[in-house]
Amino acid sequence: MSFLEVLYFMIPTSIAYAAPLIFTAIGGVFSERSGVVNIGLEGLMIMGAFIGIVFNLFYVDVFGSWTPWIALLVAMIVSAIFSMMHAVASISFRADQVVSGVAINMLGLAVALFSVKMIFGKGQTDFIQQKIPRVNIPLLQDIPVIGPMFFKSVYGTSVLAIAVAIVAWFIIYKTPFGLRLRSVGEHPMAADTMGINVNRVRYLAVIISGGLAGIGGAVYSQTMTGDFGHATVNGQGFMALAAMIFGKWHPIGAMAAALFFGFAQALAITAGSIEVDFIQKIPTVYFHILPYVLTILALAGFIGKANAPKASGTPYIKGSR
Repeated sequence: MSFLEVLYFMIPTSIAYAAPLIFTAIGGVFSERSGVVNIGLEGLMIMGAFIGIVFNLFYVDVFGSWTPWIALLVAMIVSAIFSMMHAVASISFRADQVVSGVAINMLGLAVALFSVKMIFGKGQTDFIQQKIPRVNIPLLQDIPVIGPMFFKSVYGTSVLAIAVAIVAWFIIYKTPFGLRLRSVGEHPMAADTMGINVNRVRYLAVIISGGLAGIGGAVYSQTMTGDFGHATVNGQGFMALAAMIFGKWHPIGAMAAALFFGFAQALAITAGSIEVDFIQKIPTVYFHILPYVLTILALAGFIGKANAPKASGTPYIKGSR
């Protein structure tokens, strides 16, 4: 396989792996921009992956080729509802947001695996027959060199993820709601004095976060694995959290960081096909751990340089300074 052929395979694969991370990282941006730390992205992704697969298996005969897309909507709704537990604990009860997020991670995995055992009588679901399809983008796929790399045989959800990142940037930085969102994350008392309902905005942000994370989980399970088990999500939510921080709590930055982590995952798959001597000599296991190592390095190298919203992680008590 030539180097150009490797790129034709690796770049669409990188974007495909990045898509679930983009959805989930953008969800994290909404939550943390409002001042609520959401460590529970992994648990919300797990719930979305589980719901997406189960809905796909049970309703494929009803909805046919539309099943994966409807499954995304159902996963979004269920994960959004599931995220309300984090919102209630963190906003209304003013619990420690990190502890609440960890609880969501543990509860999400426990509920999903218990449900799988009860429904299927085993530790994982059956494989779905109707996955999210790959598409060729008309006209753009015919562009020399870059056409086959970026616009040929790409998942529809990859295009959707990039569109969501752009829309999220517009909402957060160009709309009144985005201004309210950022104000309650930076200085909630000042926002309160201007008549903004701080808790309401934070609730909405956490619910949006849960919905997008649910979509991310359903995208991952319906494109990459095709079933659901204990290792389906396998740390993708934590990668998305790292992408959010790496991207400095900015939708476009989070998308770029997610693409970086997606490339690392695609490299683990294609490394054996790259005909370069020094790459061939590297044990395959090193490429498989590369995404997780890069996650740690990104956080260790950039968390000190990236400034989170000032009120992030701080419960708001009306009338307090």
